[in-house]
Amino acid sequence: MSEWKEYKLNEIYDFASGLSKSRSEFGHGYGFLSYKDIFHNYFVPDTLTELVNSTEKEQRSCSIQRGDVFLTRTSETDEELGMSCVALKDYPKATFNGFTKRLRPNKLIEVLPEYAGFFFRSPYFRATVSGISSITTRASLNNGMLSSLSIIVPPIDKQIKIAETLKSLHDKIDLLHRQNNTLEKMAETLFRQWFVEEAKEEWEEETIEDVAIHSKNGINPQKYSTTLFTHYSIPSFDNNKEPIKELGSTIQSGKYIVPKCCILFSKLNPHKVKRVWLLLDNVDDNAICSTEFQVIKPKEIDYLFLIYGWLTYKENYDEIASGIGGTSGSHQRIDPSTIFSFSCPKVDVQYVKSYNKNVQPLFEKIVNNQNQIRTLAKLRDTMLPKLMSGEVSVKQFGRY
Repeated sequence: MSEWKEYKLNEIYDFASGLSKSRSEFGHGYGFLSYKDIFHNYFVPDTLTELVNSTEKEQRSCSIQRGDVFLTRTSETDEELGMSCVALKDYPKATFNGFTKRLRPNKLIEVLPEYAGFFFRSPYFRATVSGISSITTRASLNNGMLSSLSIIVPPIDKQIKIAETLKSLHDKIDLLHRQNNTLEKMAETLFRQWFVEEAKEEWEEETIEDVAIHSKNGINPQKYSTTLFTHYSIPSFDNNKEPIKELGSTIQSGKYIVPKCCILFSKLNPHKVKRVWLLLDNVDDNAICSTEFQVIKPKEIDYLFLIYGWLTYKENYDEIASGIGGTSGSHQRIDPSTIFSFSCPKVDVQYVKSYNKNVQPLFEKIVNNQNQIRTLAKLRDTMLPKLMSGEVSVKQFGRY
């Protein structure tokens, strides 16, 4: 550990702000690293799918090069502030989002970009960001705050070994996520075949309320301060559908109790972000969810996958989401009745059971993959702090 050196970020990086343009300038032009790209990825995606009509001057001042670190500089919560994303290659003519900060290496100290990617996402760095942001009135990062933050840098040979091991775990996690995306698409295809393309003329019409219960069993976690809850929140959905464990004492508002085999449908900004969470029988006993989620519990378990498929089918979901209301442009919601009054086909249970035989293995495989992801992510995210504390040596580290 004596070889590990601590530096203030401004000793290693130069800070710059990103590109701000009117809405009409987006959707065409050149590659653009969005806030969402940064928030959800340790490393800049190989291909930037968003576009902006940037000028040559903007492309020079807001460029993206290998080694650049991008941090979200503003957020609604401390937990979402300072989320990092590191570039592993140059992106010609691309620019980055104005709500982020770019940290560009000044090349005085050698920091491997792959190592930086894991350091800036480590619990150690995340805790320091939360520490400084908690003293401000709004979750935001300025250059002065960035200068007060530190990075811990081992010798380059150790950086390489650490990065290789963590990147191996990271790549396995990424592969499992991609497998799950493929499985979801397969399930969508099966649903469309069984209930849209091959819909029966004799099927009558009913509503979601006829086949499911709107479960509103509330709980105040603060009354159970020492209980460890599994919290299905909006941020946890956005974080690869990974619920978080939290003590009741740390949860500030009332929640809904989450039963096994149900669907969580977010009423918050459904026209912007599709958040529908299918939960099987692996739900913990102390599971709770944000009241932004509406808990949909099938009256008969056989209808779980049908209801999920029906509500997430694009045409149906878009129609439900179009019923938003509210005075705030950033926080619009649908009334829960929009979900439960939505029409659906009245399908014979034997037909549904036949469908389940085809689709259930896909969803069970997704759950198994999520369990693997959870295990690998925990190993990935705890190894660097153990190295920094001396609990594990770099020599031992290579065995993982």
